[in-house]
Parts: sequence; C-alpha cells; structure tokens
Amino acid sequence: MAIDQVHDMQQVYRKLLQSMSRPGTISSIREIAERVEYKLPCYRATFLSVMTLLDAEVTFHILSEKNQELIEKISEYTLAKYAAITEADFVIVLQDDTEASIIEAMERCKNGNLLDPQHSATWIIESPLIAKEAELTLTGPGIKQEAQLQVGLTPEIWQTRNERASEYPLGIDFIFIDEQAQLACVPRTTSVVILEVE
Repeated sequence: MAIDQVHDMQQVYRKLLQSMSRPGTISSIREIAERVEYKLPCYRATFLSVMTLLDAEVTFHILSEKNQELIEKISEYTLAKYAAITEADFVIVLQDDTEASIIEAMERCKNGNLLDPQHSATWIIESPLIAKEAELTLTGPGIKQEAQLQVGLTPEIWQTRNERASEYPLGIDFIFIDEQAQLACVPRTTSVVILEVE
C-alpha cells in the first residue's frame, strides 16, 4: 500500500470531518484511494475510511457475503475487533448487500441512549454513485437551508433510518462512499425527507 499512514490518513480524516459537519457536502479522496495497492472486496475509499476511523478501542460488523477476507484485513490494520450487529460501533455495508439485510441490521444496531446518544453505530455504506440530485432533502445542523443528495438507498431503508432517529438526539450516523472515491455524510441529527420520483 503506497500511502502515507500519517499524512494521507490525516487528509482522509479531514474530508470525513468536513462532510460530517456539513451534511450533504460531497468530498473526494480519489487521489489517495488510487494509491491503495491491495485487491480488496470493497471500494478502496471504503478501506481508507475504515483505516482512518477504526482502532483497537472500537468494534465493527460487515454486511456482506464476502466479509471474511475483509474482516481479517481490517483487524490486521486497525486492531479493531469484529462484533455482532447489536454490539458494533461501526457497521460496514458493501455494495453487494440487500435491502432486507440492511433494514434488519438497522433495526438491531446500537442507537445510543438519552444520556449517551453518541454511543450509536456509525454506518459506512458503499453507494454506486453519490450526487447532488433530488433523491433526498436534508435539513438540520450544518446545513444553511436545505441540501439535496442522492446515494442510491431505497425509500424503505431511509424510512427505517428515520424511525431510528425519531427520538432526538438518538439515531445512526451514515458515511456514504462511492466507486469514484467520493464521500458524503448524513449524521443522526439530520432530518431526511425522501422525495417522490415521478
């Protein structure tokens, strides 16, 4: 892996932080992702984000049929431990996962509590394409008026997410990553309206 473990990871972290503090903002880590030399069962940008965010203090769960190789790589590089969906601090959703599997996991994952809402799961979700299109309207902290975002999740998945976020400030943080190494975030405090497609 021809990436700088300090400098490049700091850049990825800054992009993630920028996107999380400005929901709906699309950032790119393509230049760094292109330097990842491993053949992985996930997007290169997904692996970079995981390497940046996970460490020995956290747990993770992967939703995918191809997870064993990735579990080993993530554990090797971050020292994070694999856990059941109900215990995982991070949930990684690869592009091959199904709507039913995502919804079931979302209903069971950590959602925080009123004393510690930050003890909810952060989801890292692979998307075919992230765009500023009218699939969703986002409002809330970090958004001036509203933002438009398209990430390719079904309305049913968003409805499940909204149900989990209905008791403010509880909910799930989403980080979306696409094949072009673009990323966008939808924090648990963001209100999401699913737009009708004509």
